[in-house]
Amino acid sequence: MLGWPRSWLVVDELTGRGESVQRYVFPGGEGTRFSLRWQHSVEREDWIETFELSANAIDVVGSRFKTFGAGVPDTGTVSHLEHGWVVLDNLHRSVDPLLVQAASREHYRMGYGGTCFDLQALGAAPLLRFQSRRLPTVAVLTSLWRPWWHWLTSETRVECRAVTETTT
Repeated sequence: MLGWPRSWLVVDELTGRGESVQRYVFPGGEGTRFSLRWQHSVEREDWIETFELSANAIDVVGSRFKTFGAGVPDTGTVSHLEHGWVVLDNLHRSVDPLLVQAASREHYRMGYGGTCFDLQALGAAPLLRFQSRRLPTVAVLTSLWRPWWHWLTSETRVECRAVTETTT
């Protein structure tokens, strides 16, 4: 079973030397969802995007933000207000691979399977690549435990509710 390929959500850190280092790996079959929450660098309000894995790709399926301004997507879909958040649902736009500069000032957090992971645990401003990949389990063993280790040893655990829900 360790050599049989299966679907994973792989988070690599891209280095300045054009290399990548596998940081986190999560089970990632079709329909798997995760979210990213950060504070917008200009608006200084939180922003939440929800992603879904489909056919070995990553799609952004929803976005929530509190203010209009820099970086607000023009999706052509109807938005609605929910507890002070502007909500865009049913986006289904492919973003694979998803590249994120997880700057410390924006305090990036990832929600997966009811648990939140502070992406600052990887360093001050890592450039992260999120991908849906088929790999044998043996190729991801060391990266499977890492997000849980960071979460368990963190002095300031972020509640996952705060990453995915609209209340702050």
